[in-house]
Amino acid sequence: MTEALALILGYLLGSIPTGYLAGRLRGIDIRTIGSGSMGATNVFRAMGAKIGAAVLAVDVLKGLAAVLVGTAIADPTWGILAGALAMVGHAFPVWLRFKGGKGVATGLGVLFGIVPVAAALVVPLWITIAVSTRLVSVASICAAIALPAVAYTMGADTPQTIFTIAAGLGVIALHHKNLSRLARGEELAVSWGKKP
Repeated sequence: MTEALALILGYLLGSIPTGYLAGRLRGIDIRTIGSGSMGATNVFRAMGAKIGAAVLAVDVLKGLAAVLVGTAIADPTWGILAGALAMVGHAFPVWLRFKGGKGVATGLGVLFGIVPVAAALVVPLWITIAVSTRLVSVASICAAIALPAVAYTMGADTPQTIFTIAAGLGVIALHHKNLSRLARGEELAVSWGKKP
């Protein structure tokens, strides 16, 4: 029973549509702007760095909270599963007809909950690529590819390693439209530090 509760709470935490709610507070439906995603990157483009950073922080905390809650009411393995469900909830929120974000920020929160050293090492890689290319999708895909190797090197156990592989594949799969735009040279860049 507690295991099922951990999974349900993980999904519900992840499904909180942070970007959508932030947009609504400004009278904007974020799903109709830019890439149409409710993730922090699209919020950053549409509403600026401050709101984008706030959405990013909340999305990270959703993932971390899911792991902590799942671990507290069940055990660490179920905490990992609750974190995985938080990513699913972010990408497929029941409140928005199962159309959400890419799960990158929420996944980062999960990583800080289960493999914090690996998460801390992957973040600089993401930042370097995102800043140099101005393509958040490229940074996220590269980080997703590197993550399992980094986690394994840092001593991740079997459940943690399996999660990093599954999460990385999930993030890449959710970027399929970005990959198509990249192939056509049409991917949306981020103008860091500039107002939308």
